[in-house]
Amino acid sequence: MNKNLLFKALNNPLSKAGFIIIVVVFLLAMLAPLIAPYDPDDINVKVILIAPTWQHWMGTDGLGRDVLSRMLFGGRISLLVGLVAVGISTVIGIILGAIAGYYRGWVDTVIMRLVDVMLSIPSFFLILAVIAFLTPSIINVMIVIGLTSWMGVTRLVRAEFLSLSGREFVLASRALGAKDARLIFTHLLPNSLTPIIVSSVLGVAGAVLMESGLSFLGLGVQAPQASWGNILTDGKDYIQFAWWLSLYPGLAILITVLGYNLLGEGLRDALDPRSNLK
Repeated sequence: MNKNLLFKALNNPLSKAGFIIIVVVFLLAMLAPLIAPYDPDDINVKVILIAPTWQHWMGTDGLGRDVLSRMLFGGRISLLVGLVAVGISTVIGIILGAIAGYYRGWVDTVIMRLVDVMLSIPSFFLILAVIAFLTPSIINVMIVIGLTSWMGVTRLVRAEFLSLSGREFVLASRALGAKDARLIFTHLLPNSLTPIIVSSVLGVAGAVLMESGLSFLGLGVQAPQASWGNILTDGKDYIQFAWWLSLYPGLAILITVLGYNLLGEGLRDALDPRSNLK
């Protein structure tokens, strides 16, 4: 990806809006220890289920904990899970996709049949089944989501390698005696980064949603550690009269996922070679 394409991507209206949202959410989460008005785990029975006030901008939960503080610290967990899980899946996808696309033959057949098998199983139910045998924790959630969501990246990388392997610069390097490792890491992989970046950005949104769903079901991040998903879980018992417990974490998930989707779609539009011809 050259500088001109990167500049165009960051100036795309969609990607710019998504980038701003992500930066704001990221800064709020990272600065949580400095800007959170209360300890997120501090229980105060005197202010149980207080509606939003000047003292508690997002109200309090069933244990008297400040919802704003828990939202800020919960954002750190949700974003961490998304980024680490996508990092794991991207690495696995790049390795398998590169092997399948470069060596082809029976290696490609085996890897792609494995991809087909994994895709035939609904991801959420697969993750639920795996988590059920493990101790629910943030580490296990990150690993399991990463290990069950690499198939899309694998198919993208394989397709790019198959397309690029017949290009003149690759054939010329091979004719000059370039080794497999040099061809893969110097010529093929760098020219396959665009779809990988777009897929990874969109994948973070999916991972955040997945973590929130698991935590909502009690299989993700465990109390008292806050995440947006388990804050929603606390809110479902009081949804008829404590609306803020469901509204604010729901909006946080919506805005964050929207930000990553806008950035991903904007990058796709800006970096699409067909759009560059217009």
